[in-house]
Amino acid sequence: MSGIYAIDFGTSNTVISRWNAATQAAEVLSFPDLSQQLGTNLSVVPSLVYVEDMTKSLVVMGQAVRDRGLDVSTDNRFFRHIKRGIGTDTQGFLPSVDGQILSFEQIGRWFLETIIRALQAQDPDIYSLTLTVPVNSFEIYRNWLGDIMPSFDIQQIRMLDEPTAAALGYQVEGCKTILVIDCGGGTLDLSLVQLSSTRSAAVKPLGFFLKSGTKNFARAASQKINTARVIAKSGQNLGGADIDHWMADYFADAQNVPSTPLTLRLLEKIKVSLSTQSMASEAFFDDETLETYELSMSREQFNGLLKERGFFERLDDSMRHVLRQARQQGIEQDDIDAVLLVGGTAQIPAVRNWVVTYFPAIKVRADNPFGAVSQGALQLAQGITVKDFLYHSYGIRYWNRREKRHDWHQIIPEGQPYPMDDPVELVLGASVNSQPTIELVLGELGSAQRMTEVYFDGDRLITRTRSDQGTVVQPLNDKEGSRSLARLDPPGFPGSDRIKLLFRVDHDRFLRVTVDDLLTNTRLLEDCMVVQLS
Repeated sequence: MSGIYAIDFGTSNTVISRWNAATQAAEVLSFPDLSQQLGTNLSVVPSLVYVEDMTKSLVVMGQAVRDRGLDVSTDNRFFRHIKRGIGTDTQGFLPSVDGQILSFEQIGRWFLETIIRALQAQDPDIYSLTLTVPVNSFEIYRNWLGDIMPSFDIQQIRMLDEPTAAALGYQVEGCKTILVIDCGGGTLDLSLVQLSSTRSAAVKPLGFFLKSGTKNFARAASQKINTARVIAKSGQNLGGADIDHWMADYFADAQNVPSTPLTLRLLEKIKVSLSTQSMASEAFFDDETLETYELSMSREQFNGLLKERGFFERLDDSMRHVLRQARQQGIEQDDIDAVLLVGGTAQIPAVRNWVVTYFPAIKVRADNPFGAVSQGALQLAQGITVKDFLYHSYGIRYWNRREKRHDWHQIIPEGQPYPMDDPVELVLGASVNSQPTIELVLGELGSAQRMTEVYFDGDRLITRTRSDQGTVVQPLNDKEGSRSLARLDPPGFPGSDRIKLLFRVDHDRFLRVTVDDLLTNTRLLEDCMVVQLS
């Protein structure tokens, strides 16, 4: 099998892998002008964009931005950490370039299109492409990529969340339950995954398809097929970009050092050096003030800064959330066989020390932090089936006679695995005399509303998450023409059960309903698609 690729689009760096049919192994690719070599077998594309001229569509990408020194520019043509701005609820002020306002979606689109064109230049016959996305932004990226990907001549395009891909990429032998801690430049994602094996005559690869081809992926009857079942997930906007800005604030207070793209680049180097050294320093000359600065920080000072900024408290929040979900599925903390660290920020010694406060060091692995996600994503085209779960609970609206207001009855709980093996049954009667139709309003039930704001403070891209307290219900089909499911003939009357509803969720997270009329003993709807869940 050939023509199988995966892209791990990261906040700081992007990794592209392909399946080598000759060696039967994954390999990371490198591209002239785009890639930076990090080691013997690893190259990354820095997730950087510089817009030279909008009127002529001149855009510089990846390592070429650094090679030309454009990443230390203080003008508004340079963009980094663009992944964090895609699909945010509020984007605030965005810079104008050559008289045009640029969105993060547009900049990200240019970046991915450049990478895919480079791939197609090397291999015009790409068949399968998998893109990995953060846990807490899955729906946002599905919608965004859904607009971009159909334009490419690639038969099969799909998505997989990053930590699940990493669990597959590490290829941990003999481990069934795996916790992936993926902390990179912009996001913290935790995912608890169970791996199992079955034998099947033929398997259709799953994952979320953005575009589905027709190639036959049937396997021999003796082929071992792996299944990755997602047990729990948690994600938030937290990563290396935040730490860089915290360091910039530290030096601004301590030494009055200006925060510029150049100082951020140097502070990132200090941060990386402190992963292997107890002390790190960089010096630079400010050509505006004609002053020379020496930036020096010890690992002890660095760890103190992380603690002061609440970094470990936020790590604890995500860990508690995942472990709580796991217990609801009957899995205790001691049942976790391996903990895999992914991403540059996860390589910080203080982060590793935090992990071993929860798990024995022998269970923790960090030997493939950058390549695991893209390499694991390739497994979807190798017979891997991924079984996921719903992040929210869902219900139907009803009239609460006692409280004289609308209320919600849960039909599908948070954490429900999909596709569902058994449907949820609900029996209802008519609510008014001569009721002509069945109308149902479906809602996504949540305990709090979270909003991400992304804005520029000077030339600094800032991400802030706001939480509004209180129960939040997001109606999914409460508009004219969407509430009615089927007609009742004869019309319904209160006082007796009239219809039976069977709800299920398919492999693409579409809620489907079957409706039976109990009075006439007829089926009004058969597995009808109602709405897509998240």
